[in-house]
Amino acid sequence: MKTPRYNKKSNLKSFVVLFLILGILAAIVFVYKYKNQAYFFALENFNPGGPKYVEINYGEAIQSSALEFNISPSYLKALCMLESSGRKVIKPRFEKHVFEKLKLVKKGELQNYEHVNRKMLEDASEDALKNLASSWGPFQLMGYKCLLLDIKIADIRGEKSIYWGTKWIWLTYGSYLKQSKFKDAFHIHNTGKPFPKNGKAKTYDPEYITNGLKYMTYFDTAIFIPNISEK
Repeated sequence: MKTPRYNKKSNLKSFVVLFLILGILAAIVFVYKYKNQAYFFALENFNPGGPKYVEINYGEAIQSSALEFNISPSYLKALCMLESSGRKVIKPRFEKHVFEKLKLVKKGELQNYEHVNRKMLEDASEDALKNLASSWGPFQLMGYKCLLLDIKIADIRGEKSIYWGTKWIWLTYGSYLKQSKFKDAFHIHNTGKPFPKNGKAKTYDPEYITNGLKYMTYFDTAIFIPNISEK
Protein backbone atom coordinates (compact mmCIF):
# COMPACT_ATOMS: atom_id res chain seq x y z
CA MET A 1 0.00 0.00 0.00
CA LYS A 2 1.42 3.38 -1.08
CA THR A 3 1.68 6.26 1.36
CA PRO A 4 -0.22 9.39 0.06
CA ARG A 5 2.22 11.95 -1.32
CA TYR A 6 2.26 15.46 0.11
CA ASN A 7 0.85 17.77 -2.59
CA LYS A 8 2.51 21.13 -2.00
CA LYS A 9 0.76 22.89 -4.92
CA SER A 10 -2.70 21.69 -3.86
CA ASN A 11 -2.21 22.87 -0.28
CA LEU A 12 -0.91 26.25 -1.45
CA LYS A 13 -3.94 26.67 -3.70
CA SER A 14 -6.30 25.83 -0.80
CA PHE A 15 -4.51 28.34 1.41
CA VAL A 16 -4.87 31.10 -1.21
CA VAL A 17 -8.59 30.35 -1.66
CA LEU A 18 -9.12 30.38 2.11
CA PHE A 19 -7.19 33.67 2.40
CA LEU A 20 -9.36 35.27 -0.31
CA ILE A 21 -12.58 34.08 1.33
CA LEU A 22 -11.50 35.47 4.70
CA GLY A 23 -10.53 38.75 3.03
CA ILE A 24 -13.94 39.07 1.38
CA LEU A 25 -15.73 38.30 4.66
CA ALA A 26 -13.63 40.90 6.49
CA ALA A 27 -14.46 43.49 3.83
CA ILE A 28 -18.20 42.73 4.15
CA VAL A 29 -18.04 43.08 7.94
CA PHE A 30 -16.11 46.36 7.63
CA VAL A 31 -18.55 47.88 5.14
CA TYR A 32 -21.55 46.73 7.17
CA LYS A 33 -20.14 48.10 10.42
CA TYR A 34 -18.64 51.28 8.99
CA LYS A 35 -20.84 51.76 5.94
CA ASN A 36 -21.13 55.55 6.27
CA GLN A 37 -17.38 56.04 6.72
CA ALA A 38 -16.63 53.61 3.90
CA TYR A 39 -19.12 55.38 1.63
CA PHE A 40 -17.57 58.81 2.08
CA PHE A 41 -14.03 57.40 1.96
CA ALA A 42 -14.76 55.67 -1.35
CA LEU A 43 -16.22 58.88 -2.78
CA GLU A 44 -13.30 61.09 -1.72
CA ASN A 45 -11.43 60.73 -5.02
CA PHE A 46 -14.65 61.32 -6.96
CA ASN A 47 -15.82 64.18 -4.78
CA PRO A 48 -13.14 66.88 -5.16
CA GLY A 49 -13.34 70.30 -3.53
CA GLY A 50 -11.85 73.73 -3.99
CA PRO A 51 -12.82 77.17 -5.34
CA LYS A 52 -13.47 75.97 -8.87
CA TYR A 53 -15.79 73.26 -7.54
CA VAL A 54 -17.78 75.88 -5.65
CA GLU A 55 -18.39 77.40 -9.08
CA ILE A 56 -18.99 74.10 -10.88
CA ASN A 57 -21.32 72.58 -8.27
CA TYR A 58 -23.07 75.65 -6.87
CA GLY A 59 -22.20 78.72 -8.95
CA GLU A 60 -25.53 79.09 -10.78
CA ALA A 61 -27.66 78.38 -7.70
CA ILE A 62 -25.65 80.88 -5.65
CA GLN A 63 -25.97 83.61 -8.28
CA SER A 64 -29.73 83.05 -8.47
CA SER A 65 -30.28 83.01 -4.68
CA ALA A 66 -27.95 85.96 -4.11
CA LEU A 67 -29.98 88.00 -6.59
CA GLU A 68 -33.32 87.00 -5.03
CA PHE A 69 -32.26 87.86 -1.46
CA ASN A 70 -29.92 90.73 -2.36
CA ILE A 71 -26.89 89.06 -0.75
CA SER A 72 -23.32 89.24 -2.02
CA PRO A 73 -22.66 86.13 -4.18
CA SER A 74 -18.98 86.27 -3.25
CA TYR A 75 -19.95 86.00 0.43
CA LEU A 76 -22.08 82.92 -0.26
CA LYS A 77 -19.32 81.33 -2.35
CA ALA A 78 -16.73 82.03 0.34
CA LEU A 79 -19.05 80.54 2.96
CA CYS A 80 -19.58 77.48 0.79
CA MET A 81 -15.80 77.12 0.47
CA LEU A 82 -15.28 77.43 4.24
CA GLU A 83 -18.04 75.01 5.20
CA SER A 84 -17.90 72.28 2.53
CA SER A 85 -15.07 73.19 0.14
CA GLY A 86 -17.68 73.20 -2.62
CA ARG A 87 -18.04 69.42 -2.59
CA LYS A 88 -21.14 67.81 -4.02
CA VAL A 89 -21.35 65.01 -1.44
CA ILE A 90 -21.08 66.42 2.08
CA LYS A 91 -20.84 64.33 5.22
CA PRO A 92 -23.06 65.65 8.05
CA ARG A 93 -21.32 66.76 11.24
CA PHE A 94 -22.95 65.67 14.52
CA GLU A 95 -22.78 68.14 17.42
CA LYS A 96 -23.22 66.27 20.71
CA HIS A 97 -23.63 69.40 22.84
CA VAL A 98 -26.52 70.56 20.62
CA PHE A 99 -28.09 67.09 20.88
CA GLU A 100 -27.97 67.29 24.68
CA LYS A 101 -29.60 70.75 24.65
CA LEU A 102 -32.40 69.57 22.37
CA LYS A 103 -33.06 66.60 24.65
CA LEU A 104 -33.44 68.97 27.60
CA VAL A 105 -35.90 71.10 25.61
CA LYS A 106 -37.96 68.04 24.71
CA LYS A 107 -38.06 66.94 28.38
CA GLY A 108 -39.16 70.42 29.43
CA GLU A 109 -36.00 70.96 31.47
CA LEU A 110 -34.91 73.79 29.19
CA GLN A 111 -37.43 76.37 27.97
CA ASN A 112 -35.91 76.70 24.50
CA TYR A 113 -32.76 76.40 22.48
CA GLU A 114 -32.47 79.41 20.19
CA HIS A 115 -35.87 79.36 18.43
CA VAL A 116 -36.61 75.68 19.21
CA ASN A 117 -39.23 75.01 21.89
CA ARG A 118 -40.75 71.89 23.44
CA LYS A 119 -43.81 71.86 21.16
CA MET A 120 -41.59 71.62 18.07
CA LEU A 121 -39.90 68.50 19.46
CA GLU A 122 -42.81 66.64 21.05
CA ASP A 123 -42.95 63.99 18.29
CA ALA A 124 -39.19 63.85 17.63
CA SER A 125 -37.49 60.48 18.12
CA GLU A 126 -33.88 60.19 19.28
CA ASP A 127 -32.74 59.69 15.67
CA ALA A 128 -34.68 62.80 14.66
CA LEU A 129 -33.00 64.78 17.44
CA LYS A 130 -29.60 63.56 16.20
CA ASN A 131 -30.44 64.80 12.71
CA LEU A 132 -31.53 68.14 14.13
CA ALA A 133 -28.21 68.29 15.99
CA SER A 134 -26.14 67.69 12.86
CA SER A 135 -25.03 70.17 10.23
CA TRP A 136 -25.98 69.57 6.58
CA GLY A 137 -25.45 70.80 3.06
CA PRO A 138 -22.99 73.19 1.37
CA PHE A 139 -23.42 75.85 4.08
CA GLN A 140 -23.42 73.21 6.87
CA LEU A 141 -26.64 74.44 8.46
CA MET A 142 -27.67 72.77 11.70
CA GLY A 143 -30.67 70.52 11.22
CA TYR A 144 -32.81 72.40 13.73
CA LYS A 145 -32.56 75.51 11.53
CA CYS A 146 -35.11 73.86 9.23
CA LEU A 147 -37.74 74.41 11.95
CA LEU A 148 -37.40 78.17 11.51
CA LEU A 149 -37.89 77.76 7.75
CA ASP A 150 -40.79 75.28 8.24
CA ILE A 151 -39.10 72.74 5.96
CA LYS A 152 -37.57 69.27 6.34
CA ILE A 153 -33.90 68.46 6.84
CA ALA A 154 -33.89 66.87 3.39
CA ASP A 155 -34.52 70.35 1.95
CA ILE A 156 -31.33 71.90 3.36
CA ARG A 157 -29.22 69.14 1.85
CA GLY A 158 -31.19 68.52 -1.36
CA GLU A 159 -31.60 70.15 -4.77
CA LYS A 160 -32.61 73.51 -3.26
CA SER A 161 -30.03 73.51 -0.46
CA ILE A 162 -28.48 76.77 -1.67
CA TYR A 163 -31.86 78.50 -1.84
CA TRP A 164 -32.94 77.43 1.65
CA GLY A 165 -29.51 78.11 3.10
CA THR A 166 -29.52 81.61 1.61
CA LYS A 167 -33.02 82.26 2.92
CA TRP A 168 -31.94 81.23 6.42
CA ILE A 169 -28.92 83.54 6.18
CA TRP A 170 -31.16 86.41 5.02
CA LEU A 171 -33.62 85.85 7.89
CA THR A 172 -30.92 85.42 10.53
CA TYR A 173 -28.21 87.96 9.78
CA GLY A 174 -29.13 89.55 6.46
CA SER A 175 -29.05 92.99 8.06
CA TYR A 176 -25.29 92.66 8.63
CA LEU A 177 -24.75 91.67 5.01
CA LYS A 178 -26.75 94.67 3.80
CA GLN A 179 -24.26 96.85 5.66
CA SER A 180 -21.30 94.85 4.28
CA LYS A 181 -20.35 93.76 7.81
CA PHE A 182 -18.79 90.55 6.56
CA LYS A 183 -16.65 89.86 9.64
CA ASP A 184 -19.81 89.88 11.74
CA ALA A 185 -21.63 87.75 9.17
CA PHE A 186 -18.97 85.03 9.10
CA HIS A 187 -18.77 85.04 12.89
CA ILE A 188 -22.55 84.76 13.26
CA HIS A 189 -22.73 81.87 10.82
CA ASN A 190 -20.10 79.94 12.75
CA THR A 191 -20.89 80.92 16.35
CA GLY A 192 -24.33 82.54 16.36
CA LYS A 193 -22.95 85.89 17.53
CA PRO A 194 -21.37 88.99 15.87
CA PHE A 195 -17.61 89.47 15.87
CA PRO A 196 -16.51 90.26 19.47
CA LYS A 197 -15.62 93.84 20.30
CA ASN A 198 -12.36 92.69 21.89
CA GLY A 199 -11.20 91.54 18.44
CA LYS A 200 -10.79 87.87 19.43
CA ALA A 201 -12.79 85.53 17.23
CA LYS A 202 -14.56 82.57 18.84
CA THR A 203 -14.81 80.49 15.66
CA TYR A 204 -13.76 76.83 15.75
CA ASP A 205 -10.95 77.75 13.33
CA PRO A 206 -9.06 80.93 14.36
CA GLU A 207 -8.50 81.70 10.66
CA TYR A 208 -12.14 81.15 9.68
CA ILE A 209 -12.96 84.85 9.15
CA THR A 210 -9.57 85.73 7.65
CA ASN A 211 -9.91 82.90 5.14
CA GLY A 212 -13.52 83.86 4.43
CA LEU A 213 -12.54 87.42 3.51
CA LYS A 214 -9.72 86.12 1.32
CA TYR A 215 -12.11 83.80 -0.50
CA MET A 216 -14.50 86.72 -1.04
CA THR A 217 -11.71 88.67 -2.75
CA TYR A 218 -10.89 85.63 -4.85
CA PHE A 219 -14.47 85.10 -6.02
CA ASP A 220 -14.88 88.84 -6.67
CA THR A 221 -11.86 88.97 -8.97
CA ALA A 222 -11.42 85.47 -10.41
CA ILE A 223 -12.49 84.83 -13.99
CA PHE A 224 -14.00 81.36 -14.11
CA ILE A 225 -14.14 79.54 -17.45
CA PRO A 226 -16.10 76.31 -17.05
CA ASN A 227 -14.71 73.13 -18.52
CA ILE A 228 -17.50 71.17 -20.20
CA SER A 229 -15.81 67.86 -19.33
CA GLU A 230 -16.07 68.71 -15.61
CA LYS A 231 -19.84 69.20 -15.62
